[in-house]
Amino acid sequence: MKWGVISTAKIGTEKVIPAMQESDKLEIRAIAGRDLEKTRETAQQLRIPRAYGSYDELLADPSIEAIYNPLPNHLHVEWTIKALEAGKHVLCEKPIGLDTADAKRLIAAREQSGKHVLEAFMVRHHPQWQEARKLVESGQIGTVTTVQSIFTYFNADPNNVRNKKDIGGGGLLDIGCYCIVGPRYITGKEPVRVVSLMDKDPKFGTDRLVSGMLDFGSGVQASFVCGTQSAAVQRVHILGTEGRVEIVMPFNPIPENPAVIRVGTQKQPGFDEAREIKFPIRNHYTLQGEAATAIFNGESPVDYPIEDAIQNMQILDALARSARTGSWEMVG
Repeated sequence: MKWGVISTAKIGTEKVIPAMQESDKLEIRAIAGRDLEKTRETAQQLRIPRAYGSYDELLADPSIEAIYNPLPNHLHVEWTIKALEAGKHVLCEKPIGLDTADAKRLIAAREQSGKHVLEAFMVRHHPQWQEARKLVESGQIGTVTTVQSIFTYFNADPNNVRNKKDIGGGGLLDIGCYCIVGPRYITGKEPVRVVSLMDKDPKFGTDRLVSGMLDFGSGVQASFVCGTQSAAVQRVHILGTEGRVEIVMPFNPIPENPAVIRVGTQKQPGFDEAREIKFPIRNHYTLQGEAATAIFNGESPVDYPIEDAIQNMQILDALARSARTGSWEMVG
């Protein structure tokens, strides 16, 4: 399958594109940017055959079958719709849109085009997350009671898109979304209500620290902290009535190193005594690209349709409302 990339964003050029190029099941045929000279340099560095000076030019290329969209958040829906209208399948970076209303526009565009559109949550393709879910589903840690996530980094660059409020910057949309999709993936359940606390940068106006709790009903909870101006750390703890699972590097596992999860019982007070499971070196961006290609080729069913992305967006919207109201907010 021939892929095109709209944007020379770092997430694409430094992580996703090189990883996708490791696969023999797809080809990155073209890349587009708003600065043709820069785009040509990027294409040359990444060994991409074609470079375009506008996104429209790439979408008009009849040889391109699928699009990867790593544009800033406020452009996700707009250019995904244009790609669908051009007859291309689309893998769009998370979050799928700025809010639920924005994301819902993709349903009609998908139906009219007859093409697929997927949200790029690469974590769901990594063996460590798949094994963690199997451990939960098999009952090895008993009944799940809570999933706890933390995901932080430090970025105070005023020119970085993550710190620009008007184009969808802020920690909740950038990394908080992982802290939502993770518990949903692990438990197979949906939260019914949420509550959150948010601290905003006085200059940027973006949320730089968010704490939240999700109530899945029937006693199942999830909690998280995400931040853009804190020491960098990430971890996920899954607690059950009979044991626990720790995902050591859940969101950005180092591709060159084996991923590790730890499994403990209720009688083991510390993770030093837990059983470690190590996974063969795999790049989740490669796996994501191959999974999307299989879906686009009709070789695999759609596991997470755009409706799943909209559900994640509804939860993010409810968390944002809760930060404003100071109360629990219902999802949806």
